[in-house]
Amino acid sequence: MSQLTFNKISRHQDILAMLKQLDVQLGLIGYTEHGVRHAKWVGRTSQKLLKSLGKDGREAELAGIAGFMHDIGNLVNREDHAQAGALLAHELLKELEMPLPEIMQVMSAIGNHHEEHADPATNVSAALILADKADVHKSRVRNPSTITFDIHDRVNYAVQKSVLEVLPEQNIIRLNLTVNTKISQVMEYFEIFLSRMVVSRRAADFLGSHYELTVNGTQLM
Repeated sequence: MSQLTFNKISRHQDILAMLKQLDVQLGLIGYTEHGVRHAKWVGRTSQKLLKSLGKDGREAELAGIAGFMHDIGNLVNREDHAQAGALLAHELLKELEMPLPEIMQVMSAIGNHHEEHADPATNVSAALILADKADVHKSRVRNPSTITFDIHDRVNYAVQKSVLEVLPEQNIIRLNLTVNTKISQVMEYFEIFLSRMVVSRRAADFLGSHYELTVNGTQLM
């Protein structure tokens, strides 16, 4: 059997069905979008990040696979979804005959992607953390009417553009955000996402890079 790739995994009907269902469930309990769009964005961004840093091509492919599958544990429960997702990924990838060493890399990345328990210990894991935490954007808000009372929706809705930039010659990984400060002040971003920024910095450190955050052209980290 040929090697599994991000492109193959992103078309897998069972995984797509899981992503669609978990997104419905999270929507019903008030969470932002976590479906197929988010999965593809994180997968592509994880893969591109490692390629831009000149890392091993197969590692970049595994980062793409882990990125696409990272939220499937939400199908079980939002609580500890990273760990549940790692176990689900093991079963799915074993069925698809992925070699065990590669399965373990994907499991480790998925199991460590959530900021509450994240410990980047591989390039794949670090890339997934950075990509996942960079997907902040107004398109993830399901109902704009919630922004008046829900700070998470308000902050996401205020972000007009989010770009994760890799500058290998300067050893910099930079998250560039364009924020409508009439909707949400920058301080609110730090109020709810500080832990995400901390783990992103640790992930960049693991990859031998410095993490920077730029909002509306001003460097804040």
